[in-house]
Amino acid sequence: MTKDIDDTFIRRTRAFIDRMRSRLPMYRKLVTDNIIFLKRTKGIGIIDRSMALRYGVTGPVLRGSGIAYDVRKSEPYSIYDRFDFEVPTGDCGDSFDRYIVRIREVEQSLRIIEQALNGLPDGPVMEKTKKLKLPAGACNFTVEAARGSLSYYLVGDGSDTPYRLKVRVPSYSNLSPLPELCKGMLLSDLVTAMGSLDLVIPEIDR
Repeated sequence: MTKDIDDTFIRRTRAFIDRMRSRLPMYRKLVTDNIIFLKRTKGIGIIDRSMALRYGVTGPVLRGSGIAYDVRKSEPYSIYDRFDFEVPTGDCGDSFDRYIVRIREVEQSLRIIEQALNGLPDGPVMEKTKKLKLPAGACNFTVEAARGSLSYYLVGDGSDTPYRLKVRVPSYSNLSPLPELCKGMLLSDLVTAMGSLDLVIPEIDR
C-alpha cells in the first residue's frame, strides 16, 4: 500500500454504494423496460454458446451467451474466494443479453466492494520489502478485467527484467466473431451489435 485508506474514503464509498443501488431501479425503468431499446437489442447480434466458444470470447460477451465463466469464481486469485457474489448470464447471446449481464454485474460489483470494506485489515503502509530474485522460467496468469479475461505470459531469463512479456486483452478476442456476426445485418443493427461488444479499439491494435 502506498497510501492509507482513511475513514472519509470508506464513508464516501459506502455512500456511493447506497446511491448507486438506489438508482438501479431508475435505470431499469428508463432502459431495460424501454420498448424502443428492447426492439433495437432483442435478437440483434446473436452469439450463441457454440460461437462464443469457437471464437474464444470472454467476459460479459461470453456470459451473455449463457456460459457462467468468471475467472474470479472459476479460478479465484487474490482474495476473491472470500467474497460472496453471483455470475450473471444471458439466455440467447443477443445484444440485450450482453447489456443485462453488465447491469447485473453492477449489482454484484457493489456486493464485492461492500464485503471488501467490511473486511479491511489493519497493516503497515509503504512497508519495506525484500528485493525479489526472479528465477529463469515462464508463467501465465489471468485476471478478470472489466471486459473479460486479461492474460499475461511472462518469460524470465534469471535477470531483473523480463525476457518477454505477452498480454492477451479481452477486446481482441471479443472482436473475432464480428465478420460472422454481421452477415446480412442492417447497418443500424451493426452499430447496436458492436456497441454491445464494448470494444476498445486501441486495445485491439497490433
